[in-house]
Amino acid sequence: MTQSILSIEKLSISIGGSRILREVSLDLSPNHVFCLMGRNGVGKTTTLKSVVGLYKPNSGRVVFEGNDISRMRPEQRAWAGIGYVPQGRGIFPHLTVAENLFVGAVAKKKKTKAALERVFSLFPIIKDFLSRKGGMLSGGQQQQLAIGRALLTEPKLLILDEPTEGIQPNIIDQIGEAIKLLRKESITILLVEQYLEFCKELADNFAILDRGSVVAQGSVTELTDEVVKLHLTV
Repeated sequence: MTQSILSIEKLSISIGGSRILREVSLDLSPNHVFCLMGRNGVGKTTTLKSVVGLYKPNSGRVVFEGNDISRMRPEQRAWAGIGYVPQGRGIFPHLTVAENLFVGAVAKKKKTKAALERVFSLFPIIKDFLSRKGGMLSGGQQQQLAIGRALLTEPKLLILDEPTEGIQPNIIDQIGEAIKLLRKESITILLVEQYLEFCKELADNFAILDRGSVVAQGSVTELTDEVVKLHLTV
């Protein structure tokens, strides 16, 4: 049996006195795309932030490549191989595209030429805009930049929080194609996404959260219309 690259084990988190996650357990297989779904406000982003170290658990643990990382600092998790693209992209708007990319490269402390070429091959538009300020890019271009910056940390696990939010359809297609290529390159992807068809096309496995608990999970082939109607339809 293949060991999970990431295991979230009975994770509970409270923020400001409110319980956000209630014994959430998820397992991600290596080189797979895992889609975490649910209505707004059910704990999806909190789950991602717990993996990258922005929230500490009240109980439970996060295990990455067999090691308990629950108490690791965020930068230690990045060095261990976890890349993160937050909701809203989180680029530096007053820095140029090149400077934004350099931030990702510095985080890994490695030579970047080959990694940069890979980013440019996935998102050619980035190379054309290296001297442009990040804030001058369209939403879709900013998302490509944010993913490219995360890839320069050479992650084994890439976490994307709603990468299609507010983005034009042609760039959604480009991001989807990039995810397919990254999976072939042995990168595991944890994806929070509201766009159902995007998940169905790309994901190997899924889980659905409701009120901070996992209410459904399995192979994406089990993401039936009945499951969608029960847990996702507003």
